[in-house]
Amino acid sequence: MPRIFDFGGREVERGITVAGLRALKGSGRHAAQVTAETADEAAAAEAAGVEMVVCRAVNVAKVREGSKKVFVTAALGFADAITAEEVLRTAFSAIVAGADAVITGRGWDTVKMLSAEQIPVMGHLGFVPRKSTWVGGVRAVGKTADEALDLFDRFRRLEDAGAFAVECEVIPAAVMAEINRRTGLVTVSLGSGPDADVIFLFTSDICGEVKRLPRHARAWGDLASLHQKVRDERVKALSGFRADVASGGYPGEAENARIPENELARFQEASNGRQE
Repeated sequence: MPRIFDFGGREVERGITVAGLRALKGSGRHAAQVTAETADEAAAAEAAGVEMVVCRAVNVAKVREGSKKVFVTAALGFADAITAEEVLRTAFSAIVAGADAVITGRGWDTVKMLSAEQIPVMGHLGFVPRKSTWVGGVRAVGKTADEALDLFDRFRRLEDAGAFAVECEVIPAAVMAEINRRTGLVTVSLGSGPDADVIFLFTSDICGEVKRLPRHARAWGDLASLHQKVRDERVKALSGFRADVASGGYPGEAENARIPENELARFQEASNGRQE
């Protein structure tokens, strides 16, 4: 496992590095990426052998509590950092806290600014949910030759801006395969087929936490049923508590603190005297 110094100056081990991700291109091997916002989720990803996680920038420290080895990409939210100074400050805070890279859906100038500081930057192309008004709805991007060519131009501009990787969301698999052969970017497929360097799914989809999966997702678990059992058990327990309060069944003798009889008698005598 590679030993590196992170951006916080700590000597650490990582399951994969930027150099390792670049080495995936053309190798026929893939890394896996999932979401993680908590220490528990990060620890589960590491235990499962997942190499990469993505989280909100503010949650990097929590994620690092759960795993010191996964490759962490910090998402720079549109509203979390707006001006160039805010973006740069947020990015540096995230990598000093333990992130290995940042991801942004902002423009080329933002990518250039971050990459100029040698911060590993991942872009976001294809279907970008917060920009979906431009494509008219929730749909795959690149389903016509013209749209695929425009998308390819965006890949090239992103690479020219200094990004090392790109999240490729809901791009037709055949288009993704063609672009992957023509770009030096590390490609991260979210619903864009198998011909990318990294395969990405949300942990909530993988674990079956949602009732309706996106078309590109698959569930390997059924946490939704377990969560429902937890909710039902919580209501059951609270209902029992409320009923026992109403009936006088709680608190009972077992839950009450005790005072020796002689001390109680002394207290009663003394307090009676004070009332007079």
